[in-house]
Amino acid sequence: MLKSATRLLTKTNRGFSSQIPRLYSTATRAGTTQSWKKYQTGYAVAGATAAILAFTALNAKEVFCDAAHEDNQRRAEGPITDQDPMRLRMESFVKGLQSRIVADIESIDGKQFSRTTWQRKEGGEGITCVLQDGNVFEKAGVGISIVYGQLPKAAVEQMRHDRGKDISADGPVPFFAAGISLVMHPHNPNAPTVHMNYRYFEIENPDGSPRLAWFGGGSDLTPSYLFEEDAIHFHQVIKDGCEKYDKKYYSTFKQWCDKYFYIKHRGESRGIGGIFFDDLDDKPTEELFSFIKEMGNRFSQSYIPIVKKRMNMKFTEEMKEWQQIRRGRYVEFNLVCDRGTKFGLQTPGARIEAILMTLPLTARWEYMYTPKVNSTEADLEEVLKNPRDWIPLD
Repeated sequence: MLKSATRLLTKTNRGFSSQIPRLYSTATRAGTTQSWKKYQTGYAVAGATAAILAFTALNAKEVFCDAAHEDNQRRAEGPITDQDPMRLRMESFVKGLQSRIVADIESIDGKQFSRTTWQRKEGGEGITCVLQDGNVFEKAGVGISIVYGQLPKAAVEQMRHDRGKDISADGPVPFFAAGISLVMHPHNPNAPTVHMNYRYFEIENPDGSPRLAWFGGGSDLTPSYLFEEDAIHFHQVIKDGCEKYDKKYYSTFKQWCDKYFYIKHRGESRGIGGIFFDDLDDKPTEELFSFIKEMGNRFSQSYIPIVKKRMNMKFTEEMKEWQQIRRGRYVEFNLVCDRGTKFGLQTPGARIEAILMTLPLTARWEYMYTPKVNSTEADLEEVLKNPRDWIPLD
């Protein structure tokens, strides 16, 4: 861990520009407006938000974002409409999506989520909903973050250099970020874990008007036991949504997802994939926002039928142990491979509980464990070591 906040921010200046706007994690970028381009790995929703909070807390001369004041005034006037700034529309969408998903999961589980809220004096808020020890889910979390702030000059320089952003400034640059992130860990080992996040980032002019904006997001499935029909269903729902907007989206984002959710030290993927993308700005903002809404609203359709089909299936103690071993790999990815989680944990003032919300309640590590040859466990491991295209990419 870094020894001081000053040293932390100094050492991470080169990555600070990536972790703020992403509010998630990323890997090799499948460019939509450029060719494939390597980006340094970014940061998870909780890790990025924690870093922002820590950074602003350590800077007494923090400049408040004009957009935050304007947006607060607009919120007080009444419901958000399609004529309002994208900031407010994205905020409204992720809050509504969070409420709908929480309601859907509660209807399956029979237990209610706990709800925690937080506020930023610089502008913004967060809502974290968590369900633990439920009837169906061991742990489920759905969080949203709304953040207004200032990118320091070093972050602006790095963003321009590494990500090709057309930004020039002598001092801090105002920004806005909004995102939703969720993870669901069912009790039954036949039911898969799922992860989803979607987010919006905006660089602003001094008067609060948008200067640059882009979207990111994705959703992926992590089973302990492989049911091919579940994999096909999950990917088909996602592909159908992608193809409403671009025939190349699913293929590009699916391959990107396979590359990112890879546990290098194990030589295997975390799960069976889905989609993952970053810096999406290849179409008009209105069209991309419609795409984000389409994909976010497809979460329940992609996942809930699978859970309902698997949540009451019989299982053995051996199957439960295998699930715990797979969850150990899930933990390894999040703590070892995800730089956002690591950065968040090293950041003074970070909201640790929010950062670790994605982890399961229980996990298991067995020394030198290998599944039996020709077993269902070995079948899953084979797929994780050699990712499949569950449906045609084209």
